[in-house]
Amino acid sequence: MTLNLSPNIADPDDFYAELINSQRDLDEEQALRMNARLILLLANHIGDRKVLTEAIGCARRGGS
Repeated sequence: MTLNLSPNIADPDDFYAELINSQRDLDEEQALRMNARLILLLANHIGDRKVLTEAIGCARRGGS
């Protein structure tokens, strides 16, 4: 499996709004903790360490 950098989310604007709204009533620490939990849940779903390492590098560089 390789990291998919092509658009792949149905209704990306709706997803973005849901993500932003999920943090609306949280303080900064709560939002950071929620983001960390979300990252770990999605990383577990992906499961492939090579893909996860590639994603970490991509995110650190600021894009694709």
